[in-house]
Amino acid sequence: MSTQSGLLRARRFAPLFVTQFLGALNDNVLKNAMVVLLTFQAASWTTIKPELLANLAAGIFILPFFLFSATAGQLADKYDKSRLAQMVKLLEIGIVLVAGAGFVLHSIAVLFVALFLLGLHSTLFGPVKYAILPQHLKSEELVGGNALIEAGTFIAILVGTLLGGLLAGSEGGTAWITAAGLAIAVAGYIASRAIPLAVPPAPTLAISINPLTETWRNIQFARENQTVFLSIMGISWFWLFGALFLAQFPAYTKNVLGGSETAVTLLLATFTFGIGIGSLLCEKLSARRVELGLVPLGSIGMTVFALDLALASPAAPAPLPLGALALLEAGTTWHVLLDLVLLGIFGGFFIVPLYALVQQRSNPEHGARIIAANNIMNALFMVVGALCAAGLLAAGLTIPMLFAVAALCNAAVALFIYGLVPEFLLRFVVWMLIHSVYRLRVENLDQVPDEGPAVIVCNHVSFVDALVIMAACRRPIRFVMDHGIFRWPVLNFVFRTSKAIPIASARENPAMMEKAFEEVGRALDAGDLVGIFPEGKITADGNINPFRPGITRILARNPVPVVPMALRGLWGSFFSRKDGPAMTRPFRRGVFSRIELVIGAAVQAAEAMPERLQTDVAALRGDCA
Repeated sequence: MSTQSGLLRARRFAPLFVTQFLGALNDNVLKNAMVVLLTFQAASWTTIKPELLANLAAGIFILPFFLFSATAGQLADKYDKSRLAQMVKLLEIGIVLVAGAGFVLHSIAVLFVALFLLGLHSTLFGPVKYAILPQHLKSEELVGGNALIEAGTFIAILVGTLLGGLLAGSEGGTAWITAAGLAIAVAGYIASRAIPLAVPPAPTLAISINPLTETWRNIQFARENQTVFLSIMGISWFWLFGALFLAQFPAYTKNVLGGSETAVTLLLATFTFGIGIGSLLCEKLSARRVELGLVPLGSIGMTVFALDLALASPAAPAPLPLGALALLEAGTTWHVLLDLVLLGIFGGFFIVPLYALVQQRSNPEHGARIIAANNIMNALFMVVGALCAAGLLAAGLTIPMLFAVAALCNAAVALFIYGLVPEFLLRFVVWMLIHSVYRLRVENLDQVPDEGPAVIVCNHVSFVDALVIMAACRRPIRFVMDHGIFRWPVLNFVFRTSKAIPIASARENPAMMEKAFEEVGRALDAGDLVGIFPEGKITADGNINPFRPGITRILARNPVPVVPMALRGLWGSFFSRKDGPAMTRPFRRGVFSRIELVIGAAVQAAEAMPERLQTDVAALRGDCA
């Protein structure tokens, strides 16, 4: 059973998922219904132009994110999140009643109050839904849980947008809108009552209602960890990028493709479907871990397919507006739809690991407030993106040209983030090198400690052993490796970025050897994982070699736990020494085959004599030849 199907059956996740899905659904039903009513029946409501009304409505909905996100984060850190979820759902029922009153009174002012309160509802629930996940899910379930939340959110946006438009266009639409909104809100409240207790991390926190000082404080909490802060910047960029594309779909469909209103729905559904599929695939591709290597893969795909969408767009629209089915008969439409679904899939690859990373690496005491900072930045980026898009279109850019500009900006943002945090690019290179060549199976990964120093020891069967172990483990590992291999082209980037420690023999370069041992000691003092291949060389016959004395020297200075590992399946591959020099017969056994990394129970330093380590590794290794 997959993690995701199991989570949908688990009480610690399923009620939250249903509550979140229904909340996002109701937001979009009510918001889109109001926008449609005010757009097509503007004259009966107000003298304000429909175009201005739509933008005003969007601004009113997003305003609470700026005003109340900081307070929402404090509340979610101070109080039980399950109780907060129930209170937010009760507020949602009240909001629907306010909207119903606005319909009955035919008052645009009351409807705008309801729209503002809808934004407040989303603002309050955001820190609850994301900060509660690390409390209720295991580390290996975070990716699957976030994938379900993201996929569910986009499906809810799609269904809510369609349902809101249909209800607004029906006879007696205002009554149907109110009834549907009330039914969804009540169902959401019922679901929220089943969310398990979530103990608050900061129950003594004093709530400050000053949005400016608290917003700044929350951003400072996020900036304590550079990787977390830049992940938030990446998430915010994704929402800018996605919102920019979604906002252009109506005009793009009409003015570029020559489609009608139903064709807009086709594009929206295709894009949303892609994001949902990409989000759900993340768990499979990342082997249930927070795999940062998927983030660069996602950004590459977003850039490539956004550019291709710009190039695939027809030069002139169809002479008559075409419905969805008629538009599908046009040859260029399928190319556009393929770009949209792939754009969505790679967007899912990009966003899900970033959300999981923020949850995993944030200080638990400030978790909800860091999520609040993320929501503030998301809103700010979306507003800035909308203003920039409006300015570029007003300056004469066509919509396909705008897509191309967004693609190039996406590449620039990605390079900027990966330059500041090379860990993203490092994980991408390692993930691609290993998963494109081998099928890796890992046993007992939980034996690697989540924190604190330890020494990883493993049998040495090929030139890619370190890369395989790096790809399998969640934590960064500082490998001690031969200085010649350390300098290899291309892989040198991987080794330098992972802070590998080059070493030479005492005969070859005694100064480098001493420097390496000093660096190992500093790394263990800092609480890092250090990886070594205690045989000192790659096996020439598939059998394990006697251990060199270096491991004893390391443990004498730093008596830390030792985690034995065994690689199986790499001996005889392109990267090993079997049958002569390595890397001379690329299609030899091992390439594209299954390999295994088996991890044994940690051995305390006092027991970790070379003979004991050799026995442990040999027992795990089995018959690898």
